[in-house]
Amino acid sequence: MFRFFVIVPALLIAACTQTAPQSAADLSTADQSRLTEILAAQPDAVRSRYEYRHPQETLAFIGIKPGMSVVEVLPGNLWYTGILLPYLGESGTLTGADYPVALLANFPWMGEQRLAQKRIWVETWTAERNAARQDGDAAVAAFQLGSLPESMHGSADAVIFFRALHNLARFGEAGYLQAALRNALDVLKPGGIVGVVQHRAPESATEDFAQGKNGYLKQSFVIAQLLAAGFEFVAASEINANPKDQPAAGDNVWRLPPSLRVQPDSDALREQMKAIGESDRMTLKFRKPVS
Repeated sequence: MFRFFVIVPALLIAACTQTAPQSAADLSTADQSRLTEILAAQPDAVRSRYEYRHPQETLAFIGIKPGMSVVEVLPGNLWYTGILLPYLGESGTLTGADYPVALLANFPWMGEQRLAQKRIWVETWTAERNAARQDGDAAVAAFQLGSLPESMHGSADAVIFFRALHNLARFGEAGYLQAALRNALDVLKPGGIVGVVQHRAPESATEDFAQGKNGYLKQSFVIAQLLAAGFEFVAASEINANPKDQPAAGDNVWRLPPSLRVQPDSDALREQMKAIGESDRMTLKFRKPVS
């Protein structure tokens, strides 16, 4: 036990400071070109956010390549689903993973009708993606976190948690984050990768502020959780950093673009938030041990 408490802080210090090149160097020239072409073909509303989301650099840093089997936590219609389906290609698989219904029930805006829809989300999401599937797109599958089918164990090359960890962490006593990370470990092949992009709280923030309810988590917390779950730290990158985002007590990430939910409701305050841009984000890479 003594060795554990000595070694882990050292790992956290190294992990919080180690960075990787901010380039697409991890992809072959052909893969870079393929991704560039797919990104260029996205709708204007998607491309307008590349300034803050850096999809080419982010996917390259994590090591997402055509033909992979990738689990996307909280898949959307466009981010990143609409990019990954054509990029992974017909030899790849994109598996969506949604929050458990029990977690979603904590949000009063969900309502019973929306919760009922979430109870059949695996079937409906898969059917909708298949109906919209284009020639050459990846195959699709789905599960809800906390309910990973045994048949999917050891099937994935990568799991991506993009701006998805804060809601898993905010209800800490329920263990949603730990259950999700266990699913990630189980679904991955040995040596498989976990990629994280998450709104980043300053390390000086209070624990109450940075526990997820405001959208932000500390980088040290995220790394500690992944290490405790059994993953190996690979690298961190500042690809998605935004030093203009300096949240203070009372702030939340949704004050910033694209949400711009400011208090008090003020056009002048919205303009200030637009000048900051989207949130400061950590970008992290972990690996499932080979043995």
